[in-house]
Amino acid sequence: MSRFVEGQDRHQVTLLPECLDDYIAEDNSVRVVDAFISELDMVALGFEGATPAATGRPSYHPAVMLKVYLYGYLNRIASSRRLERECQRNVELMWLTGRLAPDFKTIADFRRYNSAGIRNVCRRFVMLCRDLKLFGQAVVAIDGSKFKAVNSRDCNFTNGKVDKRQQQVEENIQRYLSALETADRTERAGLGFKTVQIKEKIAQLRQQLRSLDVVREQLKEQPDGQLSTTDPDARSMATGSKSSGAVAYNVQVAVDTKNHLIVAHEVTNATSDRAQLSPM
Repeated sequence: MSRFVEGQDRHQVTLLPECLDDYIAEDNSVRVVDAFISELDMVALGFEGATPAATGRPSYHPAVMLKVYLYGYLNRIASSRRLERECQRNVELMWLTGRLAPDFKTIADFRRYNSAGIRNVCRRFVMLCRDLKLFGQAVVAIDGSKFKAVNSRDCNFTNGKVDKRQQQVEENIQRYLSALETADRTERAGLGFKTVQIKEKIAQLRQQLRSLDVVREQLKEQPDGQLSTTDPDARSMATGSKSSGAVAYNVQVAVDTKNHLIVAHEVTNATSDRAQLSPM
């Protein structure tokens, strides 16, 4: 083992413990995140909880939660549960938060209730980059990305989907009616319970048909002919995968070609990028 690089004994006690700041390099991006957020006025930007209440359990400062959120964005950690685990084991996040470890529900609620404040921070960052002359002001690249919504494909409807589902339901009803007719002709013992189950299935399928009729009426009020029941703004969009697509949002991003900084972004439900150049 003498020809290999050897580590320190994990049970070795040191007289002076190492400073957490020694683990973060001077050019680490988390230092930029810390410096930028530390200078923000969280109250003026519209963050909830920026002014602490006089009673009750103390809460996390919005600046700390914003650091966790931005760190997750920079490192492609979108899940609040993963961010909770990273706060407990990631040295960079320990340095950012001062060893605080908020739970996933706190992280998720912060993102949910402070969307306006986060947008104001993005706007403030663009202004800062403009003041520092980081934008080339010559060429900007624009592209769209599809972000999957909570709405599943089963809860997204078009006239074509409604027709197809109604046809499937009617075929199932006919199959169950044929099964009932067969049971009546044979009249064998022990088929009584099965007959009751078949009648219940037929009643459920007829209820589905009535629900689809209601959806068809709602589709007439949709200008683009789509209806999403969970996320009303989400739309069925074609993706680059081999599947038939996903219910998603189309996020448009404009990036400066000089330093690859995001100049502007917008969440849309347009299924195509063709008409998004002019608005961006």
